[in-house]
Amino acid sequence: MSVLVGLVVMLGMLVIVPAGLRLMDTAELVRTARLWPLFAVPGAMSLWLPRGAVATALAGWYALGAALLALHAARRPARRYPGAAAEVAVTTALVSPSVAASALVAERWGHPLLGFDLGILALTVPHFHFAGFAAALVAGLVCRATDRPAGRFAAYSVPLGTLLVLLGYFLDDWAELAGALVLTAGMWAVALLTWRDVRAGGRDRLTRGLLAVSAAVLVATMLLALSWALGEATGLPHPNLTWMAATHGLGNALGFALCSVLAWRRLRETPA
Repeated sequence: MSVLVGLVVMLGMLVIVPAGLRLMDTAELVRTARLWPLFAVPGAMSLWLPRGAVATALAGWYALGAALLALHAARRPARRYPGAAAEVAVTTALVSPSVAASALVAERWGHPLLGFDLGILALTVPHFHFAGFAAALVAGLVCRATDRPAGRFAAYSVPLGTLLVLLGYFLDDWAELAGALVLTAGMWAVALLTWRDVRAGGRDRLTRGLLAVSAAVLVATMLLALSWALGEATGLPHPNLTWMAATHGLGNALGFALCSVLAWRRLRETPA
């Protein structure tokens, strides 16, 4: 599982984050995206080194880059309706890599941050690159593109669900299940609007196909997330973490996040 998780995290660091930054329509973030490999490459290298000072230093350098994104979020002007929901989602996306990077630094040092074991910390890293950064970003993009109540619901509920899942780590499995329910509802709203509205705006078959895959994958992967959270809370049979990494994690990384950012980039670049 560690090899698979490492590859998924590398995809998030090296591809999803910089591609996502270029979709945020801010010149400063586009410049940050150009510089992002200076932070992401050392962060990716830290994944494959033995735990210790060198791996921790490389992860710490990545955490510095993530902190710069969080500073961008702090400086973004507050926006009123109808842009408020999308702004909440985009701000969540900018902050999420810092959570992932904090977990990475602790895991590479071998320190059980806040009492969490190293396995949980290792899984927190991809979770906040994809459920945190990618999902929140796409929810914000869908909200802006559709201007529907369902879009605003998605833009609020995806960040809220991600936060509730994080709080569930500190509280109990029932709180984590509540977060999974809210996050799933938001992600399914993203999938519905992507399939019904955004896909219709795709001007070529490849773009529409990427959007269709991202929407369909979300339905399946979030069902898996719900089954795992429900099983953890109730004791009912559910997939183990290795199976979840190979299905839910890989599906969200490739089928949702990668297809989504590629499709949205094509939507921005294809002339009307």
